Amino acid sequence: MQLLVLILKKVELLDSLLKELANGGVKGATIVEGTGMAEALVNMEDLPMFGVLRNILKDEEKEISKILFFVCSDEEMIATRGIIKNVVGDLKAPNTGIMFSIPITYVEGIGN
Repeated sequence: MQLLVLILKKVELLDSLLKELANGGVKGATIVEGTGMAEALVNMEDLPMFGVLRNILKDEEKEISKILFFVCSDEEMIATRGIIKNVVGDLKAPNTGIMFSIPITYVEGIGN
């Protein structure tokens, strides 16, 4: 089993991605909203060195990401990664996203 994590910066692709994942037989994922470290630092009041950056970004739209978690078999992970790459494109492109997996040694609560 694997935990596949996708940090999706291109949030406008989320709906298309979810449809393709469902069409591809992916049974479920957990989705949470995330904020990057730079955004968090800009909003800290006690860091005066970020004052200029804060002024630049205050009128900008908040930078958010969607974080998708998939618990899947090794085979399902390969298929899920393929669907993600088909929809999102090259993750090496700036501000696209990050994808990684972590081996799971124990899982409970998911059915077959």
